[in-house]
Amino acid sequence: MRILFTGGGTGGHLYPIIAIIQAIRDIEREENLIDVQLFYAGDAPYSKQFFYDNEVQIKKINTGKRRQYFSILNFFDIFKTFFAFLDAFWYLYNLYPDVVFGKGGAVSFPVLLSAKLLQIPVMIHESDSAPGRTNLWAAKFAKSIAISYPEAANDFPKEKTVLTGNPVRKEMLNPVTEGAREFLKLEESTPIITVLGGSQGSQVINSTIFGALPELLERYQIIHQVGEKNIKLVESILEGILTGNDHRYRYKYFGHLNDLAMKMSAGVSELVISRAGSTIFEIAVWKKPSIIIPIHHSNGDHQMKNAYYYARSGAAVVIEEENLTPHVLVAEIDRIMQHPDLKEKMSQAAGAFADTTAAEKIGRQLIKLAFHEEQKKNPKEESKEEKKEK
Repeated sequence: MRILFTGGGTGGHLYPIIAIIQAIRDIEREENLIDVQLFYAGDAPYSKQFFYDNEVQIKKINTGKRRQYFSILNFFDIFKTFFAFLDAFWYLYNLYPDVVFGKGGAVSFPVLLSAKLLQIPVMIHESDSAPGRTNLWAAKFAKSIAISYPEAANDFPKEKTVLTGNPVRKEMLNPVTEGAREFLKLEESTPIITVLGGSQGSQVINSTIFGALPELLERYQIIHQVGEKNIKLVESILEGILTGNDHRYRYKYFGHLNDLAMKMSAGVSELVISRAGSTIFEIAVWKKPSIIIPIHHSNGDHQMKNAYYYARSGAAVVIEEENLTPHVLVAEIDRIMQHPDLKEKMSQAAGAFADTTAAEKIGRQLIKLAFHEEQKKNPKEESKEEKKEK
């Protein structure tokens, strides 16, 4: 049984794939499945060690992308995409997996097109309430479509679309509190807020936090994922705004929070500030109140739709970028943090929204599709169910 995953470019695409791989390996052990081979084709992934540890073979695909704005790179990327398709087609032709799973994004396109031409079954997953271009196209020939938000069902064929939620990695399911304050060098009694701007960091969120820091640090400790590329800029800015501040040690910034640091931040924080990508589902699992700041002009306005859908559950409040100022952010933080009843209601709503079964649901469907394809190739081979019946 061969299952190929494709997608990548951001943690929002890759981390759900990791969660599904974890689920498949668990199912494999529980049900004594034999010879389940997993493959990944896409951008060079984060967490390469995870792929090696789980015996996932990696094929790097360098493709172009279609930008929403004018750029000369759009012209050159046509050729880049064409050569990526040739590379992907030859790879799939030789590998011939039983099923291909697509997470969306430009890197998925040449792989899914190759699967379509080779008549290999395809399953896709859409993390957002407004589907991306690749998934909308792939939905026309996909055997199965999994979605995270009910609203996305309006854009897909209903007969093959299932609401699964968004897969969350096992590492993120259980926040850590023991030893977290010591590890992150935090005070015992001062409330903690975690700020996440996505895997690349967010300039809008970063600059707003910097403007609010002098006031925030009087009452709170801040754990801030600023993005690796922003570290030097952050250091220079902090020299200006926190020099002489008696509470500057309450601000902890990181280019990227690794799994352990993220689990610990989730464990000790009382509030999370985040973009409106797939991190929403991790925040819900953590049962943390949140302030969601969606990207203003995301593809199909999906972040805005994600944010308001989640906010309607009562677990979060939304601040749109055009309204985001240090004063507004501080006021909203204080409103939540200084009202324990509101914080508790938001925490309960987050827990009610959370679904930790998405990865297993998708993993089982992929195994089912792959098994049916194997049966077509080897019609004389009996299934476990058929043997039991006899």
